[in-house]
Amino acid sequence: MSTRSSRKQVGTNRILADVSYEIRGELAAQAVELERQGYEVISLNIGNPGLFGYRTPETMRLAMIENLGQSEAYSHQKGIFPAREAVVMQQQNRGVMNVTVDDVFMGNGVSECIDLALRALLNGGDEVLVPSPDYPLWSAAVALNQGTPVYYNCLPQDGFQPDPDEIRSLLTSRTRAIVLINPNNPTGAVYGRELLEEIARIAEQNSLVVFSDEIYDQMLYEDAKHIPMATLVHDTLCATFNGLSKIYRACGYRVGWITFSGARDGATQYLHAVELMASLRLCANVPGQWAVQTALGGYQSIQELTLPGGRLYQARQAIIDGVGGSRFMSLCEPAGAMYAFPAVDTTMFEAFDDRKFALELLQKKHVLIAPGSSFNVPYRNHYRLTTLPTARKLEVVFERIEEVLESMSVATGC
Repeated sequence: MSTRSSRKQVGTNRILADVSYEIRGELAAQAVELERQGYEVISLNIGNPGLFGYRTPETMRLAMIENLGQSEAYSHQKGIFPAREAVVMQQQNRGVMNVTVDDVFMGNGVSECIDLALRALLNGGDEVLVPSPDYPLWSAAVALNQGTPVYYNCLPQDGFQPDPDEIRSLLTSRTRAIVLINPNNPTGAVYGRELLEEIARIAEQNSLVVFSDEIYDQMLYEDAKHIPMATLVHDTLCATFNGLSKIYRACGYRVGWITFSGARDGATQYLHAVELMASLRLCANVPGQWAVQTALGGYQSIQELTLPGGRLYQARQAIIDGVGGSRFMSLCEPAGAMYAFPAVDTTMFEAFDDRKFALELLQKKHVLIAPGSSFNVPYRNHYRLTTLPTARKLEVVFERIEEVLESMSVATGC
């Protein structure tokens, strides 16, 4: 007779040993448990605008509602024509002229687009250059598709900007692609034209596919300017990733897209493979696609939020002020996106660890952040938090952070 102790355990895919996504990991699970116990947790681990009172523009909701009758059947595997046409028009307005609707693939969020693009490209052992720190979905997607992420450093002392010479030093015969996240998640760094041009030349000289994640392209502060990578890459294939989740505060719509540009004459088989992958999942969410044309062609309300006086701008300033008023922390001020990546001065602690700090902050002060080491960096003195709460809420957060850091420094005798 079979017993529970003798029952064979269900195994897992060994490749998952190299995959993690701690933004929604153990700390987030503990936060949920605290909320079940009746505590109010300030969750700053995920950039999810809807949870902080941001609304999708009403015109986008109406566009979906008005077209629900046309949303019940599968669409073309690449997506509905009006959505893809709107993406093309946006790209052309930005100076990317050699694209058509056939170069655009709609997906269930940028996350699915990343998986489709990598799955169609990689064979076992192929290498992809990925920034460190990175948004960990990129590393996970490379690993899940049998590739090897090879990290190029974007160091704090360099303003989280990549070093082209280091990128060159990492190239091997197995390098297939390079990932750029600009504006960057988690650091908020925005890359300048000269740097991007040099990386574009490296990619062209080595026939690398350029994967440019530009989901935060209009979320910019002060005098920061976003340069679309597709305007600089001409002699190799460039894939630009974007979507509705962040700029248009529509995470739940799950609408993202890839636009292929640059040299496509040598990428015919690869592009057919991407279409095959798109076909196998039948199509992306159709109702959400009807919001794309209105979103991209309408009034860009994100500017109200990022200019001085806007809610995102003021929240960013609250973080800058909170770090500036601390005796423990420093910050490379974010120029874009909806995150900050503060550093803790480890000399003021006997043995500082970002995960231990995050756990202390959650358990004692009910604030949830993401440890910096979750973003594939070798150091353990940073953390990421989102700029989505109100400025007043962030003032409270930094009061609590300072209290925890103070207690940790006292506990270690510093």
